[in-house]
Amino acid sequence: MNGCTVVIPTVGRESLRVTLHALLTAIDRAPGAGPREIIVVDDRPVPGAPLPLPPSAGPEIRVIRSGGRGPAAARNAGWRAAATEWVAFLDDDVVPEPGWPARLAADLAGLPPSVAGTQGRVTVPLPAGRPPTDWERSTAGLASADWITADMAYRRGVLAELGGFDERFRRAYREDADLALRVLNAGHGLVLGDRRITHPVRPAGFWTSVRAQAGNADDVLMRHVHGASWRARAGEGRGLLGRHALTTAAGLLALAAAPKSRAAAAAAGGTWAALTARFAYERIRPGPGTPGEVTAMLVTSAAIPPAAVWHRLRGLAAHRRARSRGGPRAVLFDRDDTLIRDVPYNGDPARVEPMPGARRALDRLRRHGVRIGVVSNQSGVAKGLIAAGDVRRVNARVEELLGRIDVWEFCPHDDGDGCACRKPEPGMIERAAERLGVPPADCAVIGDAGGDIEAAAAAGARGILVPTGRTRPAEIARAAETAPTLDAAVDLVLGGRRRP
Repeated sequence: MNGCTVVIPTVGRESLRVTLHALLTAIDRAPGAGPREIIVVDDRPVPGAPLPLPPSAGPEIRVIRSGGRGPAAARNAGWRAAATEWVAFLDDDVVPEPGWPARLAADLAGLPPSVAGTQGRVTVPLPAGRPPTDWERSTAGLASADWITADMAYRRGVLAELGGFDERFRRAYREDADLALRVLNAGHGLVLGDRRITHPVRPAGFWTSVRAQAGNADDVLMRHVHGASWRARAGEGRGLLGRHALTTAAGLLALAAAPKSRAAAAAAGGTWAALTARFAYERIRPGPGTPGEVTAMLVTSAAIPPAAVWHRLRGLAAHRRARSRGGPRAVLFDRDDTLIRDVPYNGDPARVEPMPGARRALDRLRRHGVRIGVVSNQSGVAKGLIAAGDVRRVNARVEELLGRIDVWEFCPHDDGDGCACRKPEPGMIERAAERLGVPPADCAVIGDAGGDIEAAAAAGARGILVPTGRTRPAEIARAAETAPTLDAAVDLVLGGRRRP
């Protein structure tokens, strides 16, 4: 199965360290051909203890960091670092069946080009001898959910075409449904495979169901992006937000009316109590009926409606201008051999010569409202061959010839300096995106070298390689997207749209 990479995002929680080790070991020891590579994406905000990786005799296990930006960004970092046709995503706590890699290979074999993704079958083990708790029933819903990334494989080219996962979804919620709907909307197919995994029920605290109401904010984003019918198209049933809003309104009215009218307060309070009791009963009835479960259901059934309404309002405020993702909002270019001819360690503005079509390509982006930046390694400063002022004077001449550049970033360090900005490190891209007021996921990076594309992947941005005579064949082979010219690269950014 050398045409597939497995990507496993993790936040390194202690409760999952054992399961991550077991997952990696199961894939490594499975009979038959395995994936070419396993990429574990460490999404902890700051580095911690090393992740529990087993010694691998099979596929290479590589760890990359994504900086604690959430599961969507972690998966984007993973697939952008892959170099295979297919990328299979697994949760870090699932248990694959024996022979899972071979079954994945069988699921992928012979799929027509019209099929962009295949989902594995999920089993959620429930306790024997007693009814499941509310949390266990909620987790069991994963077994019938559509296109969840507990086990989902996508063609890498389709991920690149659509920009991958939408990083506005910061939680492990709805980001997989959003991607699946965009894949289907683009005319690609999704199919159910025969491979199987087990998804255990994670431990849950007393307030887990209340904290889960934060998903109501993500539902607002789904509605803005996919329209009012998104639930039906994503295989989701109707939610309870309407009833939660009525319950919350009744409770607030009872509190507001209490100082003025006992009758009004009693009526509103009675409505609140009836709705809350109904909700609690619906959650208690199918459960085990233990004192602890009943207590949790009674307390959280009173807390869930206002929490759901609050998160809905928060989502309406946060996503009021959200729209379906189109092309990138910003494009960051390498400078030398991409926008201008490379003159080694050039500090002379008079020697600046634009690359063919550079002005036309930048003007097309400007007409589409796309912001423009430049991210450039300038090790000549560290070597003492040019000064930072020389770099800025050359940059100023570039603007004279090519028009306004919204943001400039250059790295003055050399290879051995250990900085976080010199490409292929992501520092310049992250700084440029921050200065432009956009997330890296909404940026495309266009350059002529593998380091440009690797830096884009590390930052969670889209990378497009425009090779020159000095670009190595291996760099071209690894790039997910290539274009023969700057104009063609801008075609990719703008989705093929052309303007005079």
